[in-house]
Amino acid sequence: MTQKERVLRHIDDYGSITSMEAFNEYGITRLAARVSELRRDGVQIDSVRESTKNRYGEAVSYARYSRAS
Repeated sequence: MTQKERVLRHIDDYGSITSMEAFNEYGITRLAARVSELRRDGVQIDSVRESTKNRYGEAVSYARYSRAS
């Protein structure tokens, strides 16, 4: 199974994926690149920016990807 297939399967099974989930579950370090490839292949994927604090209390933001509705 390719990384693109893993990303798409995760989105279909769980509704969305973040870069941390992609790394922890599948060892994918460049999620945005895989999403870009999927979009180029015609898959409609939305992204939403989310924010949280890291372990040092600093604000960080990241993208959560899901299928376009």
